[in-house]
Amino acid sequence: MLQTVSKTFFHLLARSKVLKRLAATYGMRKPSSFARRFIAGETVTEAIDAAERIEAQGLLQTLDYLGEGVTTLAEADAATRAYLHIVDVILKSAIGRNLSLKLTQLGLDVDRATAVDNLRRILDRADGFFVRIDMENSPYTDVTLDIFETLWQQGYRQIGVVLQADLYRTDQDIKRIMALGARIRLVKGAYVEPRTVAHPSKADVDAAFARFTERLLRDGVYPAIATHDPSLIDHAKRFVAANLIGLDRFEFQMLYGIRRDLQTALLKEGYRVRIYVPFGAQWFPYFMRRLGERPANVGFVVRGVLSER
Repeated sequence: MLQTVSKTFFHLLARSKVLKRLAATYGMRKPSSFARRFIAGETVTEAIDAAERIEAQGLLQTLDYLGEGVTTLAEADAATRAYLHIVDVILKSAIGRNLSLKLTQLGLDVDRATAVDNLRRILDRADGFFVRIDMENSPYTDVTLDIFETLWQQGYRQIGVVLQADLYRTDQDIKRIMALGARIRLVKGAYVEPRTVAHPSKADVDAAFARFTERLLRDGVYPAIATHDPSLIDHAKRFVAANLIGLDRFEFQMLYGIRRDLQTALLKEGYRVRIYVPFGAQWFPYFMRRLGERPANVGFVVRGVLSER
């Protein structure tokens, strides 16, 4: 119940235009700002600096330029050009070539064909990259998977997609994507969803996540098990050991700034761990959703605010 209320409350805050303006003005002003625990910064230079620090520890990374739900073609074009610039900057750096993006950031809500064209522009520029198409809330699941499959069939094989364990439909979606031979990132699901489409209880979501983890580890193509839940991570580790699955056949994924102790522990045990590195001026909605996912994060932010004062 607490998790559901928390998720709903912070998703509402994420939509507040007033709070977005305040966050843009004050949230990233200081290097010690509490938001910087979870956000690498507002510029690609800051993101690459963070990626270099991550890789120096032996961890993997993917850059996630924040922004979604653009409402005009001009905004979609600006986001696409920003991604093209990010690709160019990464090419000049020494970091791993890995990106994550959302289709509504590229104009999906405005014009589907334009969003697909924008994605192709990015993929064509990002030769040698792996690009993960992130999943958004359930109204976008069908169109996201349709676009993903279309591009896959057109020969864009450097792409992967995200599936959410909390949705009832995910069992069939996993079958669909695995049949293509594509890579899946499994998450619990960060969005507030109606009971008609998603499991309402944490226990049911966890059970689905564990079940899908086993299927992906056994039969999937280099799956990404994305969770900070120690019990689900331990479940995956036991399954891997019992089935003699090589540690090079999958990776764990975690978010920047969350459970850094767990990231390090897994790395020391020989597992591959990739960190999602979010950055960009549109960081506030992302930050609010992260708080809503895990009530314990709220306490961290409160302590950070008080210490700044």
